[in-house]
Amino acid sequence: MVHFILNDQEVTTSLPKGTPLLDFIRYHKRLTGTKIGCREGDCGACSVLVGEIKNGELQYRSATSCLMAIGNARGKHIVTVEGTNVTGLNFIQQSFADEGASQCGFCTPGFMISLAGFTLSAKEATMPEAIDAVNGNICRCTGYKSIERAIAKISKKLGGRKQEDAIEFAVTNNFLPAYFREIKQRLVNLDAPVIKVTAENGLLPKFLGGGTDLYVQQHDTMHQEDIDFLFDKSELNGITQVGNTCYLGAATTVTDVAESPIFNRYFPGLTKYIRLVSSTQIRNMATIAGNLVNASPIGDFTIFFLALDARLVLSDGVNKRAVALQQFYKGYKKLDKTKEEYIEQIWFELPTEAAKFNFEKVCKRTHLDIASVNSALTVHTHDGKITKAHLSAGGVGPVPAYLAKASAFLLDKPVEEAVIEEAVAIAGSEISPISDARGTAAYKCFLLGQLIRAHFITLFPELKMNLLPA
Repeated sequence: MVHFILNDQEVTTSLPKGTPLLDFIRYHKRLTGTKIGCREGDCGACSVLVGEIKNGELQYRSATSCLMAIGNARGKHIVTVEGTNVTGLNFIQQSFADEGASQCGFCTPGFMISLAGFTLSAKEATMPEAIDAVNGNICRCTGYKSIERAIAKISKKLGGRKQEDAIEFAVTNNFLPAYFREIKQRLVNLDAPVIKVTAENGLLPKFLGGGTDLYVQQHDTMHQEDIDFLFDKSELNGITQVGNTCYLGAATTVTDVAESPIFNRYFPGLTKYIRLVSSTQIRNMATIAGNLVNASPIGDFTIFFLALDARLVLSDGVNKRAVALQQFYKGYKKLDKTKEEYIEQIWFELPTEAAKFNFEKVCKRTHLDIASVNSALTVHTHDGKITKAHLSAGGVGPVPAYLAKASAFLLDKPVEEAVIEEAVAIAGSEISPISDARGTAAYKCFLLGQLIRAHFITLFPELKMNLLPA
């Protein structure tokens, strides 16, 4: 049984834990304001708010309910567009009506939910931040200017919040209904035991974090799955630093990384990197361990952590073992992992003052798209020479690539254009891209060279190097 609060009501369901939350909302609770669009997390029409208590505080984040297992709603507050209604129109709804921002209306509930989440967030109430809050919502009527005007009114109103409690401000200013004031205590009192799943008929349950790619790949089977949820395990959550080592629980999400003081301290370009990765709703759900286990040749955070020489701790629930991420991929979708094992922890050494890190990505759209080629580089220097280098690349072979030969070549070399060009040539000899919808093999080879040059141009601006070779 899964027990949670849906809008203002406590609900319990015995549906299979893998049932998409979207289907429960629409077909079982008849809350049809939440729309079925792409079922791949791209359009945002099915967006809901997910409220849970973390570190003693009630926190709301938007999510695409088409990719969210109902089991992951356990003990949380799920808010659909109906759950934001007040007497008359709330401030977000009124702003959309005043500016004619709802056209066919199909996308509108998703926009409303994302903006409701923004009113409850700790983000500064600026227009750029407000616009970014709806980066995962698509309007197919192409009416974004009217939506922008509505968002401008919402942002201006939020600008008066100052230090006031976000929920109290939202209720007082007609953004959200009054029942939100009671949700924190209701969640504390909610009797929602942790779901325990055991093997049946010799078959092990699937381990699930966010499911943002698994539901796209296996939509027809996931709704019948009994699932062991990584989010429910406290030991698999959190980001910590011990000395110069950073540890991530397997259920750490992309948003957790984006908001981590540790990551922001050691990776000054983190905000830029994160904005190249999916949408707000997907970042709120997608786990780092899921990205690694998915084994996509272009997984953004797989490439990110390969360049950090990350290590994994695998567990079968009894025994644990360590494996280097560089050695984790044995072939296309083949891992150095048994069926019984799951990632328990990810760890890596944080960059020192002598180290620099950069991540680059090229795709058909600047944002919210799958990479054609992506790459990351960690480089340590001393007295003008490279003392350590880790270079990775995605989209250039059947597995996420650690470019061992190019990385080794850079050791003890000066940071000079000729050295970089030779590293580009060596990297080209290590890869085996194929032609597909994201570009020809020749194009991907060219892109990788460009991204390697971009790493050095970004990290060593004094180099005065041209992006295009002579």
